[in-house]
Amino acid sequence: MKYSWLLIIVISLVSCNDKQPHVKRQYLNHNWSLLKEADNSLVSDSVSIPSTVHKELLPLIEHPFQGNNEDSLQWITEENWIYKTIFKVNKEILAKEHITLNFEGIDTYASIELNGHKILDTDNAFLNWQIDVKPFIEKENELYVTIKSPLEIELQKAAANPYQLPEGNRVYTRKAQFQYGWDWGPNLNTMGVWKPVYLEAYNDFKIKDIYLKQNSLNDSIANLSAQVTLSKPVSSPLTYSLKINDSIYPYKITDSLTVATKTDTQELHFEIQNPKKWWPHNLGEPYLYEVEISIFKDEDLIDQKTINKGLRTVELVNEQDKYGTSFYFKVNDVPVYAKGANYIPQNSMQDLVTDDHYEKLLNDAVDANMNMLRVWGGGIYESNVFYEKCDEKGIMVWQDFMFACAMYPSGDSFRESVKKEVTQQLTRLRDHSSIVLWCGNNESREGWHRWGWQEGRSQQERDSMWEDYRNIFQIDMPKYVAEMTKEPYWESSPQYGRGNPKYEFHGDAHDWRVWHDAYPFEHFEEHVPRFMSEFGFQAHPSFETIRYINSSGEVDIKSKEYATHQKHARGDELIQTYMERDFPVSENDEDYVYVSQLVQAYGMSKGIQAHRRVRPYNMGTLYWQLNDCWPAVSWSSIDYFGNWKALHYQVKRDFENVLISNMIENDTLKTYVVNDNLESEVGDFKIEIKDFSGKSLFVDTIDSSICSVNAGSSELIHELSLNHLNLDLNKIYVSYQFGNHKSIKTLTRPKDLKLPKAEIKIKSPKRNDFYEITIVSNVFVKDLFVFSSIDGHFSDNFFDLEPNTEKSILFYPKSEEHGVLQIKCLNDMVSMSVK
Repeated sequence: MKYSWLLIIVISLVSCNDKQPHVKRQYLNHNWSLLKEADNSLVSDSVSIPSTVHKELLPLIEHPFQGNNEDSLQWITEENWIYKTIFKVNKEILAKEHITLNFEGIDTYASIELNGHKILDTDNAFLNWQIDVKPFIEKENELYVTIKSPLEIELQKAAANPYQLPEGNRVYTRKAQFQYGWDWGPNLNTMGVWKPVYLEAYNDFKIKDIYLKQNSLNDSIANLSAQVTLSKPVSSPLTYSLKINDSIYPYKITDSLTVATKTDTQELHFEIQNPKKWWPHNLGEPYLYEVEISIFKDEDLIDQKTINKGLRTVELVNEQDKYGTSFYFKVNDVPVYAKGANYIPQNSMQDLVTDDHYEKLLNDAVDANMNMLRVWGGGIYESNVFYEKCDEKGIMVWQDFMFACAMYPSGDSFRESVKKEVTQQLTRLRDHSSIVLWCGNNESREGWHRWGWQEGRSQQERDSMWEDYRNIFQIDMPKYVAEMTKEPYWESSPQYGRGNPKYEFHGDAHDWRVWHDAYPFEHFEEHVPRFMSEFGFQAHPSFETIRYINSSGEVDIKSKEYATHQKHARGDELIQTYMERDFPVSENDEDYVYVSQLVQAYGMSKGIQAHRRVRPYNMGTLYWQLNDCWPAVSWSSIDYFGNWKALHYQVKRDFENVLISNMIENDTLKTYVVNDNLESEVGDFKIEIKDFSGKSLFVDTIDSSICSVNAGSSELIHELSLNHLNLDLNKIYVSYQFGNHKSIKTLTRPKDLKLPKAEIKIKSPKRNDFYEITIVSNVFVKDLFVFSSIDGHFSDNFFDLEPNTEKSILFYPKSEEHGVLQIKCLNDMVSMSVK
């Protein structure tokens, strides 16, 4: 084993935690002021960073999330704004050889001055900006950030372009595209210093980046390289200390290490014996190693960085087969069925999103048995905490680059800005084990080929626009991803949309025939793609959210105020159309809201279960969308205030690793068991058909000795001819049991069910900080919804209840107030007060 005399790798039992790195940071997060540039008027002198202008104006304006206030606040984006602060720097920092000012994110066009010196112009909200301020820094400093309206700048860029690009002027600005308005979100085009600001001071050099590159992994050994990039090449002798978890970890040097004056990157090669692997949470433990790398010079600790790293392999399998082209992920050589949703930013004003919001939403995803979220390309590259929590919780992340539903401009400056954006984000995020895919854009290729963007254009224009697309998404992005990470790249989602018949057989699909084209929900069962990365249906949000929107505080879905929170032109019409097809329709607004959520859950469940039943032909189902960025009627399963809609409770059932699913085909009731576990499931199987009073009409069983379902499979385990039973399907339900897994199903459209009037009894004793609610009914109850006059979360809801069978759920109130429980059910569609 050889070492260069210039670089010494040391294993020591002495922790370096008692030493402080020479690199110092001073955050400039407080004591800012915000002014409107036009008249230099003060908005606030108590601004904290991160900040958006919209948020700072909230005490002075009508809240944009309430009523129709959004419309009257468009002037905010038309103005220029000034952030300024005065800060002091101590002698220790001033004495350092290097002092940089770092902006992790500015939205978007800004001019920055420090002590009267212009030091930076910014034009990309997704870039981290670092400026050498050693020549300008003083003991007391004045910092100005003047942020310009993007609208006039975009007009100028559009005028300079030789042709008009589809989807508006937003394409010229590198910022969150959804802020310009979407069919689920408002036009709140924020501006501000939206990420932290800090000074960084050091002598000689610092760690610029560490990438823990996994070279190989098997059950017995993991071979890794820590690629340490310094702020400059260093030729002096250095000592590196590597610590894994709580102690120094013995490792083997796999080749000699050298330091050259021409490079700023060194590689430390090491191995971990008998490694514990990172798994999606539904298949195993998402284990993370804590890796700390420290650099010493002459026994002084110069800098150190800690990375939480999961060891896993990931592969996107996109291969020709007898059906078309597969699309699925292998993690640790195991095909993984992806279950989850598309994720959008949690707030139009990103500075209002806290760590607690991330924790709750991602816990909600795990609680619903999701193992994947797609970070959609019209939003933002999420905060570090999002990916850290996905790592910890075992949630796979499909990461779009931030391009959506548009063609983007040409020009060297735009392409160079995109290059910086992509390489910076890859550098920042590539150590997160949760990220399993980098995707170039959302629907831009589909839009080009299917949405009429080419119509009326000359061949020269079409060729030029496609060449611009090709440069970014087919040349640059795959090159950077391949060079900088080990994860796969996918050019555009979907590979084919619903307008191309290939969407069922090749790659990933977005199927919007249900909803946009008003196809019946049965379409989901008849046309299943290889991987469904987008499909969805709208529903109204919770009563709490509707009351918040309306100035009256009422559950009024016909108000003009509420209408502005339905951003899809045909949204209300489509909800009504689908409700009339499958469900009873009420004139009462509360009942209508309740049933709209049932419609959403009913239709999406048909899709999810159809996808899972044909595993491995289909290997993923990601619905649109998990969450909201403001209070609205939308496709989300969780509304803006974190309330679960019926859909989220339903996907919790539909995403269980073992799913009992049925369908009727040619009057034959077919029952499948889907098993996502890594081991076979064996158990007794029982199917029982009962009337709504609980009387048994048919029973069949299969002994566990002949009833098993292989790991990672879907198997048809029972068939029953319904013609021979002479049953009225509108008066019966089916109860299933396979091992410890149970399921209740009805077999006809909910509106056709002849449900009896129910006598429902509820007990709700308090247990510490929650209520244990026990519910029993004398007859079968369809879609029982339990809600309270106080805010809180129910462990289960919108469920079917068998006759004379107690069901217990938990209610976690958000306050100590006493409330009244209420229920709705499809049996009678009326609200009743329950003591």
